[in-house]
Amino acid sequence: MANRTRVTEFILIGFSLSPQTEIILFFLFLMFYLVTVSGNLLIITITLISHRLHAPMYFFLRNFSVMEILFTSITVPKLLAGLLFHSKTISFLACMTQCFFYFFVGVTEFIFLAIMSFDRYVAICNPLRYTTIMNNRVCIQLLLAAWVGSFFPILFSGLILFQVPFCGPNVVNHFFCDSIALEKIACTDTHPVELMNLILASLLLCGSLVVTTVSYIHIFITVLRIPTAKGRQKAFSTCASHITVVSLTYGTHIFMHVQSTETSSLDLNKVVALMTTVVTPSLNPFIYTLRNEAVKQALRETIIQKKCTS
Repeated sequence: MANRTRVTEFILIGFSLSPQTEIILFFLFLMFYLVTVSGNLLIITITLISHRLHAPMYFFLRNFSVMEILFTSITVPKLLAGLLFHSKTISFLACMTQCFFYFFVGVTEFIFLAIMSFDRYVAICNPLRYTTIMNNRVCIQLLLAAWVGSFFPILFSGLILFQVPFCGPNVVNHFFCDSIALEKIACTDTHPVELMNLILASLLLCGSLVVTTVSYIHIFITVLRIPTAKGRQKAFSTCASHITVVSLTYGTHIFMHVQSTETSSLDLNKVVALMTTVVTPSLNPFIYTLRNEAVKQALRETIIQKKCTS
């Protein structure tokens, strides 16, 4: 092992397709990326300028939009460069950095979705105490807890992966530096690393899912006790968009990451990764705007105000 040359760069093969197909995919993925960035920037802007949207729920939504932009920007620009310019090489350090931030921001999103579920629980189950419990200080503390709670476990996992020797093949069967794809080309036994990643994924992803599930069980029980159909519909409407995003996000990520390297198919993982990094982030702005009356009303008011001032 000491005489082997350590890999200094990797080749991300991405998708082995014809040049014409790759050009089509470039414009398709570019469209998704632009929709993701512009849609989430719109949510950030409207929740900042509209007094109607200064509630804790929209504080969390604004920060979730920031996370979505960061998450998709970690992998998509490199994917686009590979499709357009056939730039498939990435240095060892850049690869490890991309891998770290991909999981760091991704896990932060999961924790944050659980926090958003807790926010909806307090709003519906304790409406009279909502503003007292979810004050500005608590909201900021929960935001910091999401970032810090994901940073140290992912940093530990990243440092372990950084120490894994890569001294043979350097071709990664993926469009970004995913840990599962990297472990397949390591020149040592990676079973301990795989087991550690599986445990971390199970604790972080499934742990946050438990918080989300328990919160919504209490929400559903409370809503079903509301005597009027209109009241139940109004209560459910405040959670509909979040439930949709939770279902999309957890379903795809859990399928991709809570499995061992041996039983996983990298080709299938690439398709699922496209869903999580390209498609789903572009849908979230539409879900949160089209299914949220307060956001739609704030958008209408902002448009009318702009027309009047111009």
